[in-house]
Amino acid sequence: MRLGVIGYGLRIGQVLDELKLVDDGCRVAAITDVRYEEIRDNWTAVQGEVPACYESPEEMLANERLDGVLIGTRCSLHTEMALKVLPTKLPLFLEKPVATHYEDLLRLKRGFESYPSPVLVSFPLRASPLVSLVKEVLESGKIGTIEHVQAVNNVPYGGVYFHYWYRDERETGGLFLQKATHDFDYLNHLIGQRPVSVCAMVSKQIFKGDRPAGLKCADCEDNGSCPESTVSMTNRKLMPSEWEHCCFSEDTGNEDSGSAIIKYESGMHMSYSQNFFARRKAGSRGARLLGYKGTLEFDFYTNEVKVFMHHQPRVETYTIDPGEAHFGGDAVLAQNFIGMMKGIDQSASTLESGLTSALMCLRARESAQTHMFQDIAWS
Repeated sequence: MRLGVIGYGLRIGQVLDELKLVDDGCRVAAITDVRYEEIRDNWTAVQGEVPACYESPEEMLANERLDGVLIGTRCSLHTEMALKVLPTKLPLFLEKPVATHYEDLLRLKRGFESYPSPVLVSFPLRASPLVSLVKEVLESGKIGTIEHVQAVNNVPYGGVYFHYWYRDERETGGLFLQKATHDFDYLNHLIGQRPVSVCAMVSKQIFKGDRPAGLKCADCEDNGSCPESTVSMTNRKLMPSEWEHCCFSEDTGNEDSGSAIIKYESGMHMSYSQNFFARRKAGSRGARLLGYKGTLEFDFYTNEVKVFMHHQPRVETYTIDPGEAHFGGDAVLAQNFIGMMKGIDQSASTLESGLTSALMCLRARESAQTHMFQDIAWS
C-alpha cells in the first residue's frame, strides 16, 4: 500500500503505526507538509525509505501512484484538503473534525455529493470493542428501546487545550468540535436515530487570567508551585514538553466546560456534558442509556459495561480487555482502511457520519452563543 500524507502530524503518525501493524507492506510514499525538512531529517530506518516531498497536494496527487491518502493537517484545513482529494476517488482517511465552520462543512457536503469517494473519518470510539459490545446488548432488546441518554466526558488531560496550539480557537473551532464530535458520533451510532435540535451552554471558569499574552511556563516565576505548570517536577512526566504556554494568561482560548441537550426524531433526548479541568481518577467518559426494561451504563476508562434490569433484581456486568490507542478503536479503523484500499471493505465511519457530528457541534456552538435552540439541519 503506497500512502500519501497531507499534514504529517502526531496523530497521523499514530495512525500510520497502526496501519503497519495490520499490514507491514504499508509505507508512506509521499508527503505534503510545511515541515517536510524536519520530518525528512528525523525519518528513521524503521519507517522505511524517505518519502517524496511535494509543495502542494495537487502536485503530489498528480505525480504519485497512491493506494490511499491520509489528511492530518490542523483542523481548519481538513475541509480544504479533503476537497482536493475527493475527485481522485482514492480512499481517504480524514481526521476529525471534518470542518470547523458551517461554510466549510457545506462545501464538503456538496463536494462529496459531486465525488462520492470512499472516506473513513477518524472516529475510533464507534469502532472500539467497548462500543461494539454496547451496540450488541442494545440490539438484543434487553433494555427495550432507548428513551433517554445521559452522557459525560470529564477529560483528565484537558490541559492540552490550553497549553498547546489547541488553545487557538481559530484552529479548533471550540471544544464541541474537538471532543464532543467523537462522543456525538458514537452516541448517534448507538441510538440509531437522527438528531433534530440542540440547546447548549459553555463556561470558562478556570483557564482564564491576567498573565501576559504569550507567557510560557518555563518563563513564569510561579512554575514551581502552579498545579498546571508543565515544567514542575510534579507534572513533567504527565505533560509533554510541547505544552509550553501558560493556561492562565489573557490569550488562553477555549471554554473549559460545556453541555448540550439534543432532541432526536422520536422525541427522546440526550444530555451531554464535557469538562476539561477534571484530573486523574476523576476522568470519565461514557454514558447511561435508559429504556423501559433496563438501563445500560459504560465507561471507557473502566472498560466496564453494566446492565441494570428494571423489573428484575439483576445487574449484569461485562468487562472488556483494555484496548490500546483510542480504547482499541484505532486498530479497527486501520484494518478497515486497509480493506478499503484493497477494495474489499466499506467505510465503518463514513463521511456522512462526520458531517452529521460536525453539524451537531456547530449548532451546539451557535446555541451557546445565541442562548437559543438550534435546528440540526442544513440551511
